[in-house]
Amino acid sequence: MLLSTDLLAIMLVWRWVIRLGGPGLILLGVLDNSIVPLTGSMDVLTIWLAASHRDWWAYYALMATIGGVLGGYITYEIARKGGKEAIERKLDKRKAEKVLKRFRRWSFWSVAVGATLPPPFPLVPVLVAAGGSQYSKPKFVGALTLGRGVRYAIVAFFGRLYGKQIVGFFAHYYKPAVLVLVGISVIGAAITLRQYLRSRSKGRAPGEAVAPGKAA
Repeated sequence: MLLSTDLLAIMLVWRWVIRLGGPGLILLGVLDNSIVPLTGSMDVLTIWLAASHRDWWAYYALMATIGGVLGGYITYEIARKGGKEAIERKLDKRKAEKVLKRFRRWSFWSVAVGATLPPPFPLVPVLVAAGGSQYSKPKFVGALTLGRGVRYAIVAFFGRLYGKQIVGFFAHYYKPAVLVLVGISVIGAAITLRQYLRSRSKGRAPGEAVAPGKAA
């Protein structure tokens, strides 16, 4: 019963986002690229909207790009304020050095290509590396806009090209598609929460590791 209620609530939220259209893509893009990774949701929504309103495919590509850039910029700014320590909190020290080394070598193209690649490519570490290494804001925004622009233009055009088949597929498999999306999103959110809690524990001073009165 609880599962059915949760599924109904999720489907209602999903329908609400679809009805928002372009603004819904911006909202979802901000969440997906900054606060909670909703893996694949941006691509699915962009394809769905472009397939349902084929003459508007370029508009939906633009809205998805704006959402992706805004969300990515939030992550960049948070990491920029935290410096290199923000990268090490987000990743472990070994991974942080590896990501930073690659970023310093490719910089602009690390962001541009990373923003173009589809899931499961992890873009967030690249965004964090750009911010933590104090990479130029104009260059970062330019690279992210280029990558997201190309990505969502392709995705939206795909929706326009195969609109009838895509709409037909979602009409038949709407519930399973939403369940898959929700499952992936929950996994992404759980990973984000785990990384956040780990970063909090790393950030504690040695004397704060054990609460007062709980020492053995």
